[in-house]
Amino acid sequence: MKSLEELDIRSDLVYTKTHEWAQKTGNTVRVGVDDYAQNALGDIVYVELPAAGAAVNAGAAFGSLESTKAVSDLNSPVTGKVTAVNETLVDSPEKVNTSPYEEGWIIEVEPAEPGELDGLMKNDAYRAFLKTLAPVE
Repeated sequence: MKSLEELDIRSDLVYTKTHEWAQKTGNTVRVGVDDYAQNALGDIVYVELPAAGAAVNAGAAFGSLESTKAVSDLNSPVTGKVTAVNETLVDSPEKVNTSPYEEGWIIEVEPAEPGELDGLMKNDAYRAFLKTLAPVE
C-alpha cells in the first residue's frame, strides 16, 4: 500500500468519502476511482458498468469493481444521467489500476444540479480525510 505522501491526489479533481473522483468537463462530469481506492483494492479484474442513459443518484451505487481482494460498489458523486461509459474497461479492467485518472475513467454524467460538485472535497480536504482512515494492508 502506498503511503499518503505517495498517493496521486490531483488538485483539478474533487473527491467523495467513498473514493470516487469527479471532474467537470463541459456540461458533463467525468467519474472514476482515485489512487487510494485502486491501490487498496489491488488488481481490478472486472468492472460492472451502467448503461448509457441510466439515471444515477449522488451517493448511490451505479456499478461495482471486482478485484483480487474484494468487490466494491461504485457510487456516483452527482445525480443525473449517464452520457458515456468507458467500454474499454470491459476488456481491460486493469486500466483502473494503471491509469485511474485518464484511461481508467468509468462514466460521464450530465448532472441534474450543476452546483452539486461544490459539496465534494478538494484535494487538501481529501488528504486530511485520508489521514483519518485506518491503514490498509
